[in-house]
Amino acid sequence: MFDIIKAIILGIVEGVTEFLPISSTGHLVLVDQFIKLEQSSQFIDMFNVVIQLGAIMAVVVIYFHKLNPWSPRKNALEKKSTWTLWKKVIVAVIPSAVIGLPLNDWMDEHLMNWFVVSMALIVYGILFILIENRNRDIEPKYADLNTLSYRTAIAIGLFQILSLVPGTSRSGSTILGGITIGASRYVATEFSFFLAIPTMFGASLLKLYKFFKHGGSLVGLPGVVLAVGVVVSFIVAYISIRFLLNYVKKNDFKAFGWYRIVLGIIVIGYFALIH
Repeated sequence: MFDIIKAIILGIVEGVTEFLPISSTGHLVLVDQFIKLEQSSQFIDMFNVVIQLGAIMAVVVIYFHKLNPWSPRKNALEKKSTWTLWKKVIVAVIPSAVIGLPLNDWMDEHLMNWFVVSMALIVYGILFILIENRNRDIEPKYADLNTLSYRTAIAIGLFQILSLVPGTSRSGSTILGGITIGASRYVATEFSFFLAIPTMFGASLLKLYKFFKHGGSLVGLPGVVLAVGVVVSFIVAYISIRFLLNYVKKNDFKAFGWYRIVLGIIVIGYFALIH
């Protein structure tokens, strides 16, 4: 029962932080110090990735019509535009897949620690503030998702490689990358959402494969704990996505930059001075 309650809390943390550019990994690392699942380390490692599937399904539900090239409510031109969007998303995923897959185990072993997470939180928080200040009076080149070129999509995909470092934030790196190369905040945010679908499905399947390969099982309580985390993550992520879409219409990302800096300092303070 306690593990189910913990899974609910972790699902809430994941749902809130997955699409906000504040690093879900950074939050889960910190929360893990206070709320530990009574499961194997192998299960916890898998759980922290696979609960992201709930958050990804929230994107699919919210954008189902926009992302559905077979929608009967779309004309031929709209269906073609949808296929083009998917092609751009797939092209953008390739860089992180090519580089991320071979480095996955090494990253988990060497970079999944509080120091790396805290530094990434602070550095990218500063970058958000600096880039937003730089772009204050600059009109974006891409104010519509359909105007995003394949070249730009690949460039955003290259920025996603940076999210392999824990604490960077996948949404943070892709949104920051999109804004840096001329996309509006709204376009960068939406494209980041869409890029998350194949990226996180792939990462989750890889974690599940490794989990089962090494003798893991989801029979009984572990399966219930994972299912609860995924469902809660979906519900909370749905609300978070709606919030972020409304937020970026009228606000910049500097508030998230300051939040990252403060959180990074808290992580350093906790682990270096208290823990």
